[in-house]
Amino acid sequence: MRRWRLGLVLMLIAGALAVGGWAVWVRPVAVAVAAVEHDVPIEVYGIGTVEARVRSAVGLEVAGTVTGLFADHEDRVPQGAVLARLDTRQQDARVAEAEATLGQARAARAKADAAILKANSLLDKRRQAAGRRQELLSKGSVSVEVAQDSAADLRVAEAELALARSDLAVADASVADAEARLRYESARLDRYTLTAPFEALVIARHKELGAAVNPGEPLFTLIAPDSVWALVHIDEASAGGLTEGQAAAVRLRSLPGRTFSARVVRIDLESDRVTEERKVYLKCEVCPSRVHLAEQVEATIAVDALPRAVLVPQAAVDRFDGRSGTVWTVEDGRLARRTLGFGRHTLDGRLEVTGGLPDGARPVVATVSGLREGRRAEPQETTP
Repeated sequence: MRRWRLGLVLMLIAGALAVGGWAVWVRPVAVAVAAVEHDVPIEVYGIGTVEARVRSAVGLEVAGTVTGLFADHEDRVPQGAVLARLDTRQQDARVAEAEATLGQARAARAKADAAILKANSLLDKRRQAAGRRQELLSKGSVSVEVAQDSAADLRVAEAELALARSDLAVADASVADAEARLRYESARLDRYTLTAPFEALVIARHKELGAAVNPGEPLFTLIAPDSVWALVHIDEASAGGLTEGQAAAVRLRSLPGRTFSARVVRIDLESDRVTEERKVYLKCEVCPSRVHLAEQVEATIAVDALPRAVLVPQAAVDRFDGRSGTVWTVEDGRLARRTLGFGRHTLDGRLEVTGGLPDGARPVVATVSGLREGRRAEPQETTP
């Protein structure tokens, strides 16, 4: 009797389990399906740093000791503003020596000019004397020797004039040489003063008063304030749609709650061979009041927009090869498996369905347990 009762209980339990399993098996399963979306933005993401297109480490062409510094970190300086000076005492002495040499050369030239006047006067006097003696000789009033002496004196006067002219040429050359030396020493003196080559923001001052510097050693690092931009690195797989002029949103690491509008202003023609990334430069339209070079930035660049699209999360796609993959679909109220073609990617990891989806079919966006082909399904639209 007990065995009969135990068998009956087991049969009832098995029947209940079978009925419950059959109910679960045939009961429609609720699945989330993709809805048609409009004006879907296609964006690419990159990280990078704040940089300056115009950046210069400026120094002097001569060695010396710093005696004056007239700018410091974060100062804005106009073009031509004096930034620093070196000790100029030795060079001042060289300039003074060059000025004295020029004065001597000009005095020597004045003396040569006077010698020319004297030689011309002497020549005129002896030419007249020689002419008179030749007339007297023709009249027999003077001897031949006197006339010959007068002619010889004329030739000496001509030679003295030629010599005076040579001395003047030498004096002119000396003046030109002295002027050139003065210009050189004066120009060299100017090299002891450092001026801003452009309107600049001082990023760093590398030396202090009394420091000894070598030729070309940087004293300041300057940037052009209007040349600040963001350099971001974009994966080559996402960079195909990038063009200059596209809008971007930039976020600074120090200001995570703020977004700054920017534009793509340059795309490097050479990608990084190691990271396989493309360098893209963004210029802000509304910039922060203060920038810090090398600060990390995040950027999203709007490369396109889909007027109408059906999007499926990549996590819901099996055997995705970059262009196609298999997804669950709801067709006429039942589950099916379809191989669909995919196009653009969104930043949140969804893929644009471009082909293979029958009319009326809805792709499933999240897999759940119990999915099998032919099973009844209740589609539930999701919002992105």
